[in-house]
Amino acid sequence: MQLGSLRQLTLVSFVVVLVPLALLVGYSQIKLSEIGQIATYEAEYSVNTVRRVSKMEGLSVDIERLVRQYHIVKKDALKPLIGKSTQRFTEFQIPVCDQLLEKRNCSSLTERVIWINQYSGTEDQLLIDAQLAEFKQNLSDLSAQVDHSLDQRIQDQQIYVSSVRQTQFWLTACFLGASFLLIALGSKAILKPVSRLERIITAISKQEESLPPISTSGPKELIVLEQKLHQLAGRLIQLENLRHALLRHASHELKTPLASIKEGCSLLTEQVVGPLNADQEEVLSLLNSSTDRLNLLIVQLLDYNLLLQQAKPVFSKIDTKNLFDEFVTDNSLAIKQHDNQVEMKIELPTIFADQKLFRRILDNLVSNAIAHGSRGRPINIRLYQQGNMQILDFANRGQKIAMEQRHALFQPFSRGEGVRNDRVTGSGLGLSIVADCARMMFGKAEIVDVDYADVCIRVQIPSKEASI
Repeated sequence: MQLGSLRQLTLVSFVVVLVPLALLVGYSQIKLSEIGQIATYEAEYSVNTVRRVSKMEGLSVDIERLVRQYHIVKKDALKPLIGKSTQRFTEFQIPVCDQLLEKRNCSSLTERVIWINQYSGTEDQLLIDAQLAEFKQNLSDLSAQVDHSLDQRIQDQQIYVSSVRQTQFWLTACFLGASFLLIALGSKAILKPVSRLERIITAISKQEESLPPISTSGPKELIVLEQKLHQLAGRLIQLENLRHALLRHASHELKTPLASIKEGCSLLTEQVVGPLNADQEEVLSLLNSSTDRLNLLIVQLLDYNLLLQQAKPVFSKIDTKNLFDEFVTDNSLAIKQHDNQVEMKIELPTIFADQKLFRRILDNLVSNAIAHGSRGRPINIRLYQQGNMQILDFANRGQKIAMEQRHALFQPFSRGEGVRNDRVTGSGLGLSIVADCARMMFGKAEIVDVDYADVCIRVQIPSKEASI
């Protein structure tokens, strides 16, 4: 059956789950009603049977007394009384005997009643005593047989109730198991289209080239949502391409006039076109500073654009000694200009990461440390393993960063309150690039407190086992 909406799917799943429970409740009600009826019937039967036997015992005393009186006084008026008592006795005896399987006591008792009805008063005393004693004994045996029969019926009821209880237990187990199975199937049916949405959202977040296809069956609300997610993904791709193109073209278009401006400033600085007075040299100094800042911004924009265009990281084992030697060599001039020293503690011979992304992290971190750290103070670099994470600590001395500002510094175009050592206003992309590079390698970047430096940026990247 094809369900048209999520509401219908949920409602049908709920009803289907309730079916076994409804059957269990119905069966329980039927059996409970049967046990109630049996209990009522058995109670009435027991009370009536005991009442009849009690009446029979009372009548037997009256019959014995009337027979002995008739034997002594020989009055004909006693004969009808004897007949009436034996008749009532027989009326009570017949229903009792009908319920008994063994009829021997009933037959003997019936023979004694017949003899009493036919008694003419001529028999001797010994015969009367014998017949009445046999009558009493038969009645006593019948009473004992009735008691045994009632006990047996009670035992049969207990056995029946026990069997119903056992059957109820197994049915409850089966029906509850069926309900749990239906709950699992219903949950799977409900969560299956939701999991498809989750896969689509995950693919969008990871910027995968292709998305899972739109479902052809399922709740219509979720199918419409899948279509909207596909449209959103297409729109995001367009915006991303537009942003890349804008950054690329803007950066390249700015570099050409910037080169001309720098060349002109260089010629003026060297006084090729003529000598400069003090005011002109001051203006020229401002122009050189502004062109340097603009060049830095363009370089960072190009670097950021290049980072955005890299779809997926390429992991490999990197030799840390060669990597850090190249890094220090390439940045040695900038480090010496600010009188800094690099103190490295590399505890890992190799690191599992994307080489380009990791190198970009190092370059941006050292640039940040030089720009904001204290001159003449060491820059500490430590690389070590902690659990499944490869940890890079990049620390320097300088102005401490307030706790409420730390998260914002990793956002694009976000700058701290401190002033750069080169007096150039930064673009606010350095730490953002670090965070994005770490995130692309399934890691993260954060600012932590350490006891040996004022500022420490920690980059965590999963090792090979953790990332796989």
